[in-house]
Amino acid sequence: MSLRFTALENLLHSKPVVPDTTTKITAIFAENVFTTQLARQFLSDEAYKSLLGSVKLGQKIDRDMASQIANGIRAWAEGKGVTHYTHWFQPLTGTTAEKHDSFFTIKSDGTPIEQFDGDALIQQEPDASSFPSGGLRATFEARGYTAWDPSSPAFIFDIGYGKTLCIPTIFVSYTGESLDYKAPLIKALESLNNAAVDVCNYFDRNVQQVTATLGWEQEYFVIDEGLFNGRPDLVMCGRTVFGHSSAKGQQLEDHYFGSIPERVYAFMRDFENEAYKLGIPLRTRHNEVAPAQFECAPIYEEVNLAVDHNTLLMDIMTRVATRHKLKVLFHEKPFAGINGNGKHNNWSMATDTGINLLAPGRTPKTNLMFLTFFVNTIKAVYDYADVLRASIASAPNDHRLGANEAPPAIISVFIGQYLTKILQEVKERVGDKFDETDESMLKMDIHKSIPELFLDNTDRNRTSPFAFTGNKFEFRAVGSSSNCANPMTVLNTIMAETLKQFKKDVDALIDKGDKKEIAIMHVIREYIVSSEKILFEGDGYSQEWQDEAARRGLPNVKTTPLALDAMVTEKAKHLFESNNIYTHAELEARHEIELEKYIKKVQIESRIMAELATSHILPAAIRYQNLLVKNIRGFKEVDFPESTYINQKQILEVISGHINKVSELVTKMIEARKVCNGITNTREKAIAYCNQVKDAFFDQIRYHVDKLELLVDDKEWYLPKYRELVFLR
Repeated sequence: MSLRFTALENLLHSKPVVPDTTTKITAIFAENVFTTQLARQFLSDEAYKSLLGSVKLGQKIDRDMASQIANGIRAWAEGKGVTHYTHWFQPLTGTTAEKHDSFFTIKSDGTPIEQFDGDALIQQEPDASSFPSGGLRATFEARGYTAWDPSSPAFIFDIGYGKTLCIPTIFVSYTGESLDYKAPLIKALESLNNAAVDVCNYFDRNVQQVTATLGWEQEYFVIDEGLFNGRPDLVMCGRTVFGHSSAKGQQLEDHYFGSIPERVYAFMRDFENEAYKLGIPLRTRHNEVAPAQFECAPIYEEVNLAVDHNTLLMDIMTRVATRHKLKVLFHEKPFAGINGNGKHNNWSMATDTGINLLAPGRTPKTNLMFLTFFVNTIKAVYDYADVLRASIASAPNDHRLGANEAPPAIISVFIGQYLTKILQEVKERVGDKFDETDESMLKMDIHKSIPELFLDNTDRNRTSPFAFTGNKFEFRAVGSSSNCANPMTVLNTIMAETLKQFKKDVDALIDKGDKKEIAIMHVIREYIVSSEKILFEGDGYSQEWQDEAARRGLPNVKTTPLALDAMVTEKAKHLFESNNIYTHAELEARHEIELEKYIKKVQIESRIMAELATSHILPAAIRYQNLLVKNIRGFKEVDFPESTYINQKQILEVISGHINKVSELVTKMIEARKVCNGITNTREKAIAYCNQVKDAFFDQIRYHVDKLELLVDDKEWYLPKYRELVFLR
């Protein structure tokens, strides 16, 4: 029996795994995290103050003090049954990495002891040669370092039957280049802090720190593990390269916010409990639009910690799903024809005085601090739209952008009619008379018991890649499987650069004699005028917008190999170097790494397509073809008139045509792949794989395979079908 039919049989007897639902969230929250509150119990006053200074103010911890902190962390961890520790880091593979060492060691006299000193806490030495480096490291140059990031607390990861102390770290090469996502992000956050504090001081001299905040929304699919294992393309690529649309998909819109299936609900409760123990403040869960698609979202956190928590959660979800005999799919487009997965990044900035810099207040037109940061954000996105687009470019996201409620590849900003009107009036210097519609209420003449609803100052536009949603900007174009550190690094860097220029422009006018408020308003007006082309309130899917964007000169780069070019322009190099984020060499290396990732992903998909076609699809189709031939031959042998088997003959001709086309196209695709593999320049090779392999063959082969799926006897089709993958749990 095939894996498909075995999985379907097992589904009849599957039952939810019952998670622990008796414990309050507050009772377990952060129980496996070495928080600053917990540090107070395990550290001396001196060590505690040193750690707190590093976490809150970014001060360096010397190695003597680090040893005291390490001993405190070990004491806490051993009390929870931990025997090993690891430096937990985020290399440029897109996943996390770890090398475990035990606390156990032997003294010179042979005495066995448990030890975790400051040196082990501060740095570790993983092999740097086998991680993506874009040429920064050669195979024989293996040395690399992980370095402790005190701003993200240590935590205990419970894996199977063991517990490991995890120390969040950055990852750098022996020669100092960053080889991970965290190091550039930390630099970008510091650059933004410095630039934003300078601008905030125009309005409030008490502001000493500005923190970027992030609330991600993680979309994902959940399918049965047995059905997943029956799809080699899902196992190898995370998406289905073949599969005819189910008769029912999402067209009835009945899954969105619907009742959560019992088995998935048990899985959600289970992974949420694991997340709470690790201090991940999950708040929201619900069904998403596509069948079998769901979403979770946390309370907002500081960006660096939020990125760590999102990366950690994806690992938790994958592991917990196995306990429930389920599989989580984070790929941006696991199934054709229905919604893909995004990871909306809700971003804002907050001061140490408690002000959200993107909160308009009741009178945004006269809230000069809000207008300053709001307009600077729009200007930053306009000036660096190409770099922002490059930050979310990947082979999986190419399948999603512009399809089924995902935003298009054109970067635009949605701010809503109300704020559009405010910017227009600011630009045109209109006086104080203005209808403050953000204070309006929605009157509902339904029943006196139904309360009136306050209207937000913006609506929502699901087709906008970068939308203002009341007190934050939502970067909707980020892909679900990606590490959101990369787009957050870019967004915070371009904001820092724009704010630095804003201060220069304002100070220049003040030096000429303008009052501070007049100088600020003058520059705001200039920025509105220079960047208003990026504003768009309509349907991002429409051809009209494609045409209009072209007239405005906005970039519309639909494929990753070309989108990545923006990373290595002179403009980008100046941007990242002037903010101390990347050197030119690091930027070139990351460009090379992303191109290599693209090539490998398309290459793997091409290979699995060929394998499935030749070892699954064609044998099934040929078996059914032979059955039809046998039936037709039988009709002829007993001298039946052709009219009695004409339909079978027509079906046979159609099936034979599809079989021939699949075989022909697969052969041509393999030859095209060989040609691409002979190209030595990475960028040219990536473009060739995009144009000559993916675009030239993927959809064509899929068309004929999906037609065969409809025609071949269901008993002969061994690959689980869409109706089973997304509706059976």
